[in-house]
Amino acid sequence: MSQPTVIEVKDLKKYFPVQRGIFKKVLNHVHAVDGVDLYIRQGETLGLVGESGCGKTTIGRCIIRVMTPTDGEVLFRDAKGELVDITAMREKSIRPMRRGMQYIFQDPFASLNPRMTVLDIIAEPLRVNKLMSGRDVSHKVVELMELVGLDIRYLKQYPHAFSGGQRQRIGIARALATNPRFIICDEAVSALDISVRAQILNLLLTMQQKLNVSYLFISHDLGVVRHMSHRIAVLYCGQIVETAPTVLFENPVHPYTQALFSAIPKPDPRDRGKRILLAGEVASPTHPPSGCRFHPRCSYADERCAEIRPEMTEAEPEHFVLCHKAGMFLRGGTEK
Repeated sequence: MSQPTVIEVKDLKKYFPVQRGIFKKVLNHVHAVDGVDLYIRQGETLGLVGESGCGKTTIGRCIIRVMTPTDGEVLFRDAKGELVDITAMREKSIRPMRRGMQYIFQDPFASLNPRMTVLDIIAEPLRVNKLMSGRDVSHKVVELMELVGLDIRYLKQYPHAFSGGQRQRIGIARALATNPRFIICDEAVSALDISVRAQILNLLLTMQQKLNVSYLFISHDLGVVRHMSHRIAVLYCGQIVETAPTVLFENPVHPYTQALFSAIPKPDPRDRGKRILLAGEVASPTHPPSGCRFHPRCSYADERCAEIRPEMTEAEPEHFVLCHKAGMFLRGGTEK
């Protein structure tokens, strides 16, 4: 029996105005996120991949309401087990909901207040949400530090005294303070050395097994995403073009996913594989192409691709593709 969903995102959009002049006249809009649908089950990790600037971080920040979406719904399962649309909530109403969702930032140094000790940093969510007070806070902080592998001798130290891996552990401990059911990991290990990166990834997996927490794992590193995720969502120019379980790495259907995965380095130097090189430039989110947004770079595109926006179709069980020609890319398939 599948687990219930923790997050459901429906037709999420985020547009940023392009302004000019002293009166800030709006000339156009940047379509950073344009009609995204996704869901994440309890205890599951959804890996979100794509090129820089395609909208991955914007999706994460809209889900957690750091940014207010232009349109769409973000349904979050609250403590009572009910799905609640947090995009329709006011700031005061959404604050209690944020106890169940947290964010691990890319830069572990910039996300920590340099004037606060480790004790104060980890304890801040407990105090702000009025979950604990007095000695209970200190006991909880010690428990969290032990959970993420930090020595309690560092309680009174400041962030500058730690390595990158230790700072990220502090950030993870802070994220776990309110016992969240959902955590967004936004390039959580990209700023770390390889050896430290492996430690943090293993820590995140251990936390998921112990606490049954769900992750939205945003990353450029496809190898890391494959290791961490149960399902993968591929983003191109603000739209999800393909989503599937991790078998997607063996059978990518969308031409963009095929090109993206062909760039993954092979561990065997004799197995160079076939690199797919895309022509043209990445689609502009300010002036997105008509029809399929990938069609100017796609070698399979025809007039239909240029004129008609494709619908998300289920090519295989739990394998969804935003492509008119999905059938011809399946194993033994033909175009429908």
